[in-house]
Amino acid sequence: MKDPLLSLAPAELHALATSVRNGRVSAPYSALSFQRIIGQDAARSISARLASLSASWIFLEALFVCLELTADALSSRSPLEDLVDLVTTGPETGGVANRSTAVVVSELFRGAAHSVLVAGYAVYQGQRVFQALGNRMLQHPELETRRFLDVPRKQGDTSSADALIARFVQRFKSSQWPKGMPLPNVYCCGEQIAQNGKPGSLHAKCIVVDAEHVFVSSANFTEAAQQRNIEIGLLVTSSVLAERIQRFFGSLVDSGYFVRAC
Repeated sequence: MKDPLLSLAPAELHALATSVRNGRVSAPYSALSFQRIIGQDAARSISARLASLSASWIFLEALFVCLELTADALSSRSPLEDLVDLVTTGPETGGVANRSTAVVVSELFRGAAHSVLVAGYAVYQGQRVFQALGNRMLQHPELETRRFLDVPRKQGDTSSADALIARFVQRFKSSQWPKGMPLPNVYCCGEQIAQNGKPGSLHAKCIVVDAEHVFVSSANFTEAAQQRNIEIGLLVTSSVLAERIQRFFGSLVDSGYFVRAC
């Protein structure tokens, strides 16, 4: 489990270290004493962590040094722009050299070794968009692939949720997935999503590959969005973010907001 101290920004760690050193906060470390330094949300976990360190016979000066070293280490990390790739679709303007959405999505699918999670609101001409993923699944039958889809209900349609999902999945198999390719595990949502009594839908567009590579984009999984619309996304390599996204969708399945359709 990640140490709560690593969730603080370097400036917060320096402020915390100074407060410990000058005696503004001292053992026993209460959450209330930390709220003015690091805010209410983090105060409880940080106070518990420092109390644990204090109980381990870590001297005050050593605790101060540890906090300062942690702050310096976090400050020396690479800038965000060195860790994240900008991915775009749109007209060639010559002003910015970025990576194409269609190219990045295809590369992610072709390079998948263990698992692929895909979530998207709209799918159109999916046979072309998902060809690289279908090929990869054919080459690697052990590849765990999960596809999360929204199931829209047209105005006036009174079909049951089961019938609605069944029709949707049949259309997906017949017209949106590459012919002759292994099918992914498909999870659908319909009327189940609601907040404060108001209906909602799956509107996320993201890909997680091998629990490490994360692509979040404005682009739907349509030919237009992948190749012709103006779209912006970010490609990040982070096992932490990948795990959190996977856990988020897993919890939605466990809670019944998504049901496995095939």
